[in-house]
Amino acid sequence: MNTHLLASQVKKSLSHIRQEGFSSFFNILSRRFRSSRSLFTKPDVVYAYRFLKFAPTIQQPDNALINAEKTINWYIPPIGKGSGGHLNIFRFMQHLGNLGFTNRVIIVEEDSALSVAKVKSTIIEWFNLDNIEVYYIDSSIPSAAASIATSWQTAYAVKNISAKTHKCYFVQDYEPWFYPAGTEYALAEQTFRFGFHGFTAGGWLSSILNERFGMQATALGFSYDRALYKPHPTAARGAAKRIFFYVRPPTARRAFDLGVLVLAELAQRVPDITVVMAGWGVHHYTFPFACEHAGLQNPDQLAKLYSSCDAALVLSLTNLSLLPLEIMACGVPVVSNRAEYTEWLLNDDIAMLAEPTIDALASALERVLLSPELTQPLKENAFAFAASTAWSVEGDKMAQRLQEILSGPFPSDSRVAVSEAQVPSLEAGKPSGSEPLGTETEN
Repeated sequence: MNTHLLASQVKKSLSHIRQEGFSSFFNILSRRFRSSRSLFTKPDVVYAYRFLKFAPTIQQPDNALINAEKTINWYIPPIGKGSGGHLNIFRFMQHLGNLGFTNRVIIVEEDSALSVAKVKSTIIEWFNLDNIEVYYIDSSIPSAAASIATSWQTAYAVKNISAKTHKCYFVQDYEPWFYPAGTEYALAEQTFRFGFHGFTAGGWLSSILNERFGMQATALGFSYDRALYKPHPTAARGAAKRIFFYVRPPTARRAFDLGVLVLAELAQRVPDITVVMAGWGVHHYTFPFACEHAGLQNPDQLAKLYSSCDAALVLSLTNLSLLPLEIMACGVPVVSNRAEYTEWLLNDDIAMLAEPTIDALASALERVLLSPELTQPLKENAFAFAASTAWSVEGDKMAQRLQEILSGPFPSDSRVAVSEAQVPSLEAGKPSGSEPLGTETEN
Protein backbone atom coordinates (compact mmCIF):
# COMPACT_ATOMS: atom_id res chain seq x y z
CA MET A 1 0.00 0.00 0.00
CA ASN A 2 1.23 3.48 -0.88
CA THR A 3 0.90 5.19 2.50
CA HIS A 4 1.77 8.61 1.04
CA LEU A 5 -1.11 8.35 -1.45
CA LEU A 6 -3.54 7.14 1.22
CA ALA A 7 -2.50 9.94 3.58
CA SER A 8 -2.93 12.48 0.78
CA GLN A 9 -6.47 11.29 0.01
CA VAL A 10 -7.45 11.33 3.69
CA LYS A 11 -6.03 14.86 4.05
CA LYS A 12 -8.01 16.07 1.03
CA SER A 13 -11.21 14.48 2.35
CA LEU A 14 -10.83 16.02 5.80
CA SER A 15 -10.05 19.41 4.28
CA HIS A 16 -13.20 19.25 2.15
CA ILE A 17 -15.32 18.26 5.16
CA ARG A 18 -13.93 21.19 7.20
CA GLN A 19 -14.62 23.69 4.41
CA GLU A 20 -17.89 22.38 2.96
CA GLY A 21 -19.33 20.03 5.58
CA PHE A 22 -20.30 16.35 5.63
CA SER A 23 -23.29 16.90 3.37
CA SER A 24 -21.15 18.08 0.48
CA PHE A 25 -18.59 15.31 1.03
CA PHE A 26 -21.20 12.55 1.00
CA ASN A 27 -22.82 14.14 -2.04
CA ILE A 28 -19.53 13.78 -3.91
CA LEU A 29 -19.14 10.18 -2.77
CA SER A 30 -22.67 9.42 -3.90
CA ARG A 31 -22.01 10.77 -7.38
CA ARG A 32 -18.80 8.78 -7.67
CA PHE A 33 -20.47 5.58 -6.52
CA ARG A 34 -23.17 6.07 -9.16
CA SER A 35 -20.76 6.93 -11.97
CA SER A 36 -20.53 4.72 -15.04
CA ARG A 37 -17.14 3.41 -13.84
CA SER A 38 -17.91 2.90 -10.17
CA LEU A 39 -16.13 0.00 -8.48
CA PHE A 40 -18.50 -0.01 -5.50
CA THR A 41 -22.01 -0.20 -6.95
CA LYS A 42 -23.65 -1.19 -10.19
CA PRO A 43 -22.56 1.41 -12.76
CA ASP A 44 -25.38 3.71 -13.86
CA VAL A 45 -24.54 4.91 -17.36
CA VAL A 46 -27.75 6.89 -17.82
CA TYR A 47 -27.19 8.77 -14.56
CA ALA A 48 -23.58 9.53 -15.48
CA TYR A 49 -24.71 11.20 -18.72
CA ARG A 50 -27.82 12.89 -17.35
CA PHE A 51 -26.39 16.29 -18.30
CA LEU A 52 -27.13 15.50 -21.96
CA LYS A 53 -30.81 16.16 -21.27
CA PHE A 54 -30.54 19.19 -19.02
CA ALA A 55 -33.01 21.70 -20.48
CA PRO A 56 -32.96 25.08 -18.72
CA THR A 57 -36.31 26.57 -17.77
CA ILE A 58 -36.28 30.20 -18.89
CA GLN A 59 -38.40 32.70 -16.97
CA GLN A 60 -41.22 34.46 -18.77
CA PRO A 61 -41.52 36.90 -20.36
CA ASP A 62 -38.60 35.76 -22.51
CA ASN A 63 -37.87 39.23 -23.81
CA ALA A 64 -34.12 39.88 -23.40
CA LEU A 65 -33.55 39.97 -27.16
CA ILE A 66 -36.66 42.01 -27.91
CA ASN A 67 -35.56 44.58 -25.32
CA ALA A 68 -32.02 44.65 -26.80
CA GLU A 69 -30.54 43.76 -23.41
CA LYS A 70 -26.82 43.19 -22.90
CA THR A 71 -27.42 40.12 -20.76
CA ILE A 72 -25.35 36.93 -20.78
CA ASN A 73 -26.06 33.59 -19.12
CA TRP A 74 -22.79 31.68 -18.69
CA TYR A 75 -23.28 27.91 -18.32
CA ILE A 76 -20.29 26.61 -16.37
CA PRO A 77 -19.20 23.32 -14.72
CA PRO A 78 -19.09 23.07 -10.91
CA ILE A 79 -16.34 25.31 -9.56
CA GLY A 80 -13.00 23.90 -8.38
CA LYS A 81 -10.29 25.72 -6.48
CA GLY A 82 -7.24 26.40 -8.62
CA SER A 83 -9.16 25.86 -11.86
CA GLY A 84 -7.48 27.86 -14.59
CA GLY A 85 -10.47 27.33 -16.86
CA HIS A 86 -12.83 28.95 -14.38
CA LEU A 87 -10.35 31.76 -13.77
CA ASN A 88 -10.40 32.64 -17.48
CA ILE A 89 -14.20 32.53 -17.62
CA PHE A 90 -14.55 34.86 -14.66
CA ARG A 91 -11.81 37.15 -15.97
CA PHE A 92 -13.75 37.78 -19.19
CA MET A 93 -16.99 37.99 -17.25
CA GLN A 94 -15.54 40.75 -15.08
CA HIS A 95 -14.35 42.73 -18.10
CA LEU A 96 -17.69 42.43 -19.88
CA GLY A 97 -19.42 43.54 -16.69
CA ASN A 98 -17.24 46.65 -16.63
CA LEU A 99 -18.42 47.39 -20.19
CA GLY A 100 -22.10 47.29 -19.27
CA PHE A 101 -23.02 43.62 -19.77
CA THR A 102 -25.03 41.81 -17.11
CA ASN A 103 -23.51 38.40 -16.36
CA ARG A 104 -25.22 35.44 -14.73
CA VAL A 105 -23.56 32.18 -13.70
CA ILE A 106 -25.54 28.99 -14.34
CA ILE A 107 -23.95 26.00 -12.59
CA VAL A 108 -24.59 22.88 -14.68
CA GLU A 109 -25.23 20.62 -11.73
CA GLU A 110 -28.56 19.65 -10.23
CA ASP A 111 -27.65 17.78 -7.04
CA SER A 112 -25.05 19.94 -5.30
CA ALA A 113 -25.12 20.25 -1.53
CA LEU A 114 -23.90 23.85 -1.79
CA SER A 115 -26.42 26.67 -1.65
CA VAL A 116 -26.47 29.44 -4.25
CA ALA A 117 -25.26 31.83 -1.54
CA LYS A 118 -22.30 29.55 -0.76
CA VAL A 119 -21.36 29.26 -4.45
CA LYS A 120 -21.54 33.03 -4.85
CA SER A 121 -19.33 33.63 -1.81
CA THR A 122 -16.86 31.06 -3.17
CA ILE A 123 -16.68 32.88 -6.51
CA ILE A 124 -16.02 36.15 -4.69
CA GLU A 125 -13.35 34.57 -2.47
CA TRP A 126 -11.53 32.48 -5.10
CA PHE A 127 -11.93 34.63 -8.21
CA ASN A 128 -12.45 38.15 -6.84
CA LEU A 129 -15.65 38.59 -8.83
CA ASP A 130 -18.76 40.19 -7.42
CA ASN A 131 -21.93 41.70 -8.84
CA ILE A 132 -23.12 38.48 -10.40
CA GLU A 133 -26.22 36.35 -10.11
CA VAL A 134 -25.88 32.59 -9.57
CA TYR A 135 -28.34 29.84 -10.51
CA TYR A 136 -28.34 26.08 -10.74
CA ILE A 137 -29.36 24.41 -13.99
CA ASP A 138 -32.57 23.04 -12.46
CA SER A 139 -33.81 26.45 -11.28
CA SER A 140 -35.84 29.04 -13.17
CA ILE A 141 -33.33 31.12 -15.14
CA PRO A 142 -33.85 34.69 -16.38
CA SER A 143 -34.04 35.39 -20.09
CA ALA A 144 -30.72 36.42 -21.67
CA ALA A 145 -29.72 37.84 -25.02
CA ALA A 146 -26.74 35.48 -25.17
CA SER A 147 -26.15 32.06 -23.63
CA ILE A 148 -22.55 30.84 -23.48
CA ALA A 149 -21.45 27.23 -22.99
CA THR A 150 -18.01 26.84 -21.40
CA SER A 151 -17.31 23.10 -21.71
CA TRP A 152 -18.60 20.25 -23.84
CA GLN A 153 -20.91 19.05 -21.08
CA THR A 154 -22.47 22.49 -20.65
CA ALA A 155 -22.86 22.81 -24.43
CA TYR A 156 -25.69 20.28 -24.28
CA ALA A 157 -27.59 22.44 -21.80
CA VAL A 158 -27.23 25.45 -24.09
CA LYS A 159 -28.27 23.38 -27.10
CA ASN A 160 -31.44 22.33 -25.24
CA ILE A 161 -32.52 25.90 -24.45
CA SER A 162 -35.96 26.61 -25.96
CA ALA A 163 -35.77 30.37 -25.76
CA LYS A 164 -34.87 33.41 -27.80
CA THR A 165 -31.12 33.67 -27.21
CA HIS A 166 -27.90 33.75 -29.21
CA LYS A 167 -25.95 30.58 -28.41
CA CYS A 168 -22.18 30.87 -28.04
CA TYR A 169 -19.34 28.63 -26.93
CA PHE A 170 -16.29 29.67 -24.88
CA VAL A 171 -13.78 27.01 -25.98
CA GLN A 172 -10.49 26.78 -24.09
CA ASP A 173 -9.19 23.47 -25.42
CA TYR A 174 -9.95 20.71 -27.91
CA GLU A 175 -11.83 18.68 -25.32
CA PRO A 176 -12.36 15.47 -27.37
CA TRP A 177 -8.62 14.88 -26.91
CA PHE A 178 -9.16 14.64 -23.17
CA TYR A 179 -10.50 11.12 -23.77
CA PRO A 180 -9.56 7.95 -25.67
CA ALA A 181 -11.66 7.16 -28.74
CA GLY A 182 -15.05 6.33 -27.27
CA THR A 183 -18.32 7.76 -25.97
CA GLU A 184 -16.98 10.92 -24.34
CA TYR A 185 -14.77 11.68 -27.33
CA ALA A 186 -17.72 11.38 -29.71
CA LEU A 187 -20.12 13.39 -27.55
CA ALA A 188 -17.55 16.16 -26.99
CA GLU A 189 -16.79 16.38 -30.70
CA GLN A 190 -20.46 16.69 -31.62
CA THR A 191 -20.77 19.94 -29.67
CA PHE A 192 -18.72 21.72 -32.34
CA ARG A 193 -21.53 20.97 -34.80
CA PHE A 194 -24.24 22.70 -32.74
CA GLY A 195 -23.97 25.93 -34.73
CA PHE A 196 -22.78 28.09 -31.82
CA HIS A 197 -20.44 31.03 -32.36
CA GLY A 198 -17.14 30.23 -30.67
CA PHE A 199 -14.79 32.32 -28.60
CA THR A 200 -11.54 30.38 -28.45
CA ALA A 201 -8.38 30.47 -26.36
CA GLY A 202 -5.97 31.28 -29.14
CA GLY A 203 -5.80 31.01 -32.90
CA TRP A 204 -5.04 27.29 -33.14
CA LEU A 205 -8.43 26.39 -31.69
CA SER A 206 -10.38 28.77 -33.92
CA SER A 207 -8.62 27.36 -36.99
CA ILE A 208 -9.19 23.72 -36.10
CA LEU A 209 -12.88 24.30 -35.29
CA ASN A 210 -13.42 26.10 -38.57
CA GLU A 211 -11.48 23.63 -40.71
CA ARG A 212 -12.97 20.46 -39.20
CA PHE A 213 -16.48 21.56 -38.33
CA GLY A 214 -17.17 24.79 -40.22
CA MET A 215 -17.62 26.53 -36.87
CA GLN A 216 -17.24 30.31 -36.86
CA ALA A 217 -15.09 31.52 -33.99
CA THR A 218 -13.33 34.58 -32.62
CA ALA A 219 -9.82 33.90 -31.32
CA LEU A 220 -8.94 35.52 -27.99
CA GLY A 221 -5.31 35.83 -26.95
CA PHE A 222 -3.66 35.26 -23.58
CA SER A 223 -2.14 37.63 -21.07
CA TYR A 224 -1.32 37.57 -17.35
CA ASP A 225 -2.08 39.35 -14.10
CA ARG A 226 0.51 42.12 -13.85
CA ALA A 227 -0.15 42.61 -10.15
CA LEU A 228 0.91 39.03 -9.44
CA TYR A 229 3.48 37.95 -12.00
CA LYS A 230 6.76 39.83 -12.07
CA PRO A 231 10.41 39.05 -11.30
CA HIS A 232 11.35 38.67 -7.64
CA PRO A 233 14.90 38.87 -6.24
CA THR A 234 16.35 35.51 -5.24
CA ALA A 235 19.37 34.38 -3.24
CA ALA A 236 22.51 33.35 -5.09
CA ARG A 237 22.70 29.59 -5.63
CA GLY A 238 26.18 29.14 -7.07
CA ALA A 239 26.38 26.27 -9.54
CA ALA A 240 23.14 24.65 -8.37
CA LYS A 241 20.27 24.81 -10.85
CA ARG A 242 16.54 24.85 -10.19
CA ILE A 243 13.94 23.76 -12.74
CA PHE A 244 10.27 24.47 -12.28
CA PHE A 245 8.00 21.64 -13.47
CA TYR A 246 4.23 21.97 -13.60
CA VAL A 247 2.79 18.63 -12.48
CA ARG A 248 -0.72 17.31 -12.72
CA PRO A 249 -0.65 13.50 -13.09
CA PRO A 250 -4.45 13.06 -13.49
CA THR A 251 -4.42 15.44 -16.49
CA ALA A 252 -2.87 13.34 -19.24
CA ARG A 253 -2.45 16.24 -21.65
CA ARG A 254 0.10 17.87 -19.32
CA ALA A 255 2.46 14.91 -19.95
CA PHE A 256 3.62 14.31 -16.38
CA ASP A 257 5.32 10.98 -17.12
CA LEU A 258 7.18 12.41 -20.11
CA GLY A 259 8.39 15.31 -17.99
CA VAL A 260 9.71 13.00 -15.27
CA LEU A 261 11.61 10.95 -17.86
CA VAL A 262 13.07 14.14 -19.35
CA LEU A 263 14.19 15.40 -15.94
CA ALA A 264 15.68 12.02 -15.05
CA GLU A 265 17.77 12.21 -18.23
CA LEU A 266 18.73 15.81 -17.45
CA ALA A 267 19.87 14.81 -13.96
CA GLN A 268 22.35 12.39 -15.54
CA ARG A 269 23.82 15.25 -17.58
CA VAL A 270 23.59 18.07 -15.03
CA PRO A 271 23.84 16.41 -11.60
CA ASP A 272 23.42 19.47 -9.37
CA ILE A 273 19.74 20.22 -10.05
CA THR A 274 16.62 20.54 -7.95
CA VAL A 275 13.22 20.12 -9.57
CA VAL A 276 10.51 22.34 -8.09
CA MET A 277 7.16 20.62 -8.57
CA ALA A 278 3.89 22.52 -8.23
CA GLY A 279 0.31 22.06 -9.33
CA TRP A 280 -0.44 18.76 -7.60
CA GLY A 281 0.70 16.75 -4.60
CA VAL A 282 3.23 14.13 -5.81
CA HIS A 283 4.97 13.18 -2.56
CA HIS A 284 3.94 9.56 -3.09
CA TYR A 285 6.05 9.26 -6.28
CA THR A 286 9.68 8.19 -6.40
CA PHE A 287 12.01 10.47 -8.40
CA PRO A 288 15.70 9.95 -9.32
CA PHE A 289 16.56 13.61 -8.71
CA ALA A 290 16.31 16.13 -5.89
CA CYS A 291 12.78 17.56 -5.51
CA GLU A 292 11.08 20.45 -3.84
CA HIS A 293 7.36 19.73 -3.49
CA ALA A 294 5.38 22.97 -3.65
CA GLY A 295 1.98 21.34 -4.30
CA LEU A 296 -1.01 23.54 -5.07
CA GLN A 297 0.01 27.17 -4.56
CA ASN A 298 -2.06 30.32 -4.29
CA PRO A 299 -1.52 32.69 -7.24
CA ASP A 300 0.16 35.30 -5.05
CA GLN A 301 2.84 32.73 -4.09
CA LEU A 302 3.69 31.58 -7.59
CA ALA A 303 5.74 34.54 -8.82
CA LYS A 304 8.35 34.06 -6.08
CA LEU A 305 8.42 30.34 -6.81
CA TYR A 306 8.92 30.88 -10.54
CA SER A 307 11.55 33.57 -9.96
CA SER A 308 13.60 31.19 -7.82
CA CYS A 309 14.13 28.89 -10.81
CA ASP A 310 16.62 28.94 -13.70
CA ALA A 311 14.25 27.33 -16.20
CA ALA A 312 10.71 25.98 -16.44
CA LEU A 313 9.53 22.81 -18.17
CA VAL A 314 5.95 23.32 -19.32
CA LEU A 315 4.52 20.50 -21.43
CA SER A 316 1.17 20.46 -23.18
CA LEU A 317 -0.21 17.89 -25.60
CA THR A 318 -3.29 19.99 -26.32
CA ASN A 319 -3.83 23.74 -26.15
CA LEU A 320 -1.48 25.73 -23.93
CA SER A 321 -2.52 27.10 -20.56
CA LEU A 322 -1.65 30.57 -19.25
CA LEU A 323 1.40 29.16 -17.47
CA PRO A 324 4.11 29.98 -20.07
CA LEU A 325 3.18 33.68 -20.16
CA GLU A 326 3.03 33.93 -16.38
CA ILE A 327 6.44 32.30 -16.05
CA MET A 328 8.00 34.47 -18.78
CA ALA A 329 6.63 37.56 -17.03
CA CYS A 330 8.71 36.51 -14.02
CA GLY A 331 11.89 36.50 -16.10
CA VAL A 332 12.28 32.72 -16.32
CA PRO A 333 12.98 30.92 -19.65
CA VAL A 334 10.39 28.37 -20.73
CA VAL A 335 11.10 25.00 -22.35
CA SER A 336 8.12 23.42 -24.08
CA ASN A 337 7.22 20.87 -26.73
CA ARG A 338 7.00 21.92 -30.35
CA ALA A 339 3.50 21.51 -31.83
CA GLU A 340 0.87 23.57 -33.65
CA TYR A 341 -1.12 23.88 -30.41
CA THR A 342 1.88 25.44 -28.64
CA GLU A 343 3.38 27.43 -31.50
CA TRP A 344 0.32 29.65 -31.96
CA LEU A 345 1.65 31.41 -28.84
CA LEU A 346 5.29 30.34 -28.43
CA ASN A 347 8.14 30.59 -30.92
CA ASP A 348 11.90 30.13 -30.97
CA ASP A 349 12.52 33.79 -30.09
CA ILE A 350 10.70 33.63 -26.76
CA ALA A 351 10.90 29.96 -25.70
CA MET A 352 13.11 26.92 -26.15
CA LEU A 353 10.96 24.54 -28.18
CA ALA A 354 11.85 20.91 -28.83
CA GLU A 355 10.23 17.79 -30.22
CA PRO A 356 8.34 15.85 -27.52
CA THR A 357 11.05 13.24 -27.01
CA ILE A 358 13.12 12.58 -23.90
CA ASP A 359 16.43 13.40 -25.56
CA ALA A 360 15.25 16.56 -27.37
CA LEU A 361 13.61 18.10 -24.32
CA ALA A 362 16.47 17.17 -22.00
CA SER A 363 18.92 18.75 -24.47
CA ALA A 364 16.79 21.90 -24.62
CA LEU A 365 16.81 22.21 -20.83
CA GLU A 366 20.55 21.54 -20.74
CA ARG A 367 21.20 24.35 -23.23
CA VAL A 368 19.07 26.79 -21.22
CA LEU A 369 20.84 25.90 -17.96
CA LEU A 370 24.40 25.91 -19.27
CA SER A 371 24.42 28.55 -22.02
CA PRO A 372 23.87 32.04 -20.55
CA GLU A 373 24.71 33.67 -23.90
CA LEU A 374 21.67 31.86 -25.33
CA THR A 375 19.41 32.17 -22.29
CA GLN A 376 19.67 35.89 -21.64
CA PRO A 377 18.23 37.11 -24.97
CA LEU A 378 15.55 34.43 -24.71
CA LYS A 379 14.51 35.77 -21.31
CA GLU A 380 14.53 39.37 -22.50
CA ASN A 381 12.47 38.59 -25.61
CA ALA A 382 9.99 36.55 -23.59
CA PHE A 383 9.60 39.24 -20.95
CA ALA A 384 8.96 41.90 -23.61
CA PHE A 385 6.47 39.68 -25.42
CA ALA A 386 4.52 38.98 -22.23
CA ALA A 387 4.48 42.70 -21.42
CA SER A 388 2.99 43.45 -24.85
CA THR A 389 -0.16 41.44 -24.08
CA ALA A 390 -3.20 42.74 -22.20
CA TRP A 391 -6.40 41.12 -20.94
CA SER A 392 -8.25 44.38 -21.58
CA VAL A 393 -7.51 44.11 -25.30
CA GLU A 394 -8.85 40.56 -25.43
CA GLY A 395 -11.89 41.50 -23.33
CA ASP A 396 -12.66 44.39 -25.66
CA LYS A 397 -12.39 42.01 -28.62
CA MET A 398 -14.94 39.66 -27.09
CA ALA A 399 -17.26 42.53 -26.17
CA GLN A 400 -17.17 43.93 -29.69
CA ARG A 401 -17.92 40.56 -31.26
CA LEU A 402 -20.75 39.91 -28.81
CA GLN A 403 -22.24 43.30 -29.61
CA GLU A 404 -22.11 42.47 -33.32
CA ILE A 405 -23.83 39.14 -32.67
CA LEU A 406 -26.54 40.73 -30.54
CA SER A 407 -27.12 43.40 -33.20
CA GLY A 408 -27.36 40.86 -36.02
CA PRO A 409 -30.23 38.64 -37.12
CA PHE A 410 -31.40 35.88 -34.85
CA PRO A 411 -29.75 32.55 -35.82
CA SER A 412 -31.91 29.80 -37.28
CA ASP A 413 -32.58 27.18 -34.64
CA SER A 414 -35.14 24.41 -34.95
CA ARG A 415 -35.78 24.56 -31.22
CA VAL A 416 -36.97 28.18 -31.32
CA ALA A 417 -39.62 29.64 -33.60
CA VAL A 418 -38.96 33.37 -33.80
CA SER A 419 -40.49 35.57 -36.46
CA GLU A 420 -39.00 38.87 -37.61
CA ALA A 421 -42.02 40.61 -36.14
CA GLN A 422 -41.13 39.21 -32.71
CA VAL A 423 -37.59 40.57 -32.85
CA PRO A 424 -37.83 43.76 -34.92
CA SER A 425 -34.65 45.28 -33.49
CA LEU A 426 -32.49 42.50 -34.93
CA GLU A 427 -33.28 42.96 -38.63
CA ALA A 428 -30.19 45.04 -39.46
CA GLY A 429 -26.54 44.11 -39.29
CA LYS A 430 -24.34 41.43 -40.78
CA PRO A 431 -24.94 37.76 -39.93
CA SER A 432 -23.34 36.34 -36.81
CA GLY A 433 -19.95 34.87 -37.57
CA SER A 434 -19.67 36.38 -41.07
CA GLU A 435 -16.14 37.69 -40.54
CA PRO A 436 -13.35 35.47 -41.85
CA LEU A 437 -11.33 33.53 -39.32
CA GLY A 438 -7.76 34.44 -38.57
CA THR A 439 -8.27 38.18 -38.90
CA GLU A 440 -8.10 38.92 -35.18
CA THR A 441 -5.14 40.91 -33.84
CA GLU A 442 -2.02 38.83 -33.27
CA ASN A 443 -0.79 38.58 -29.67
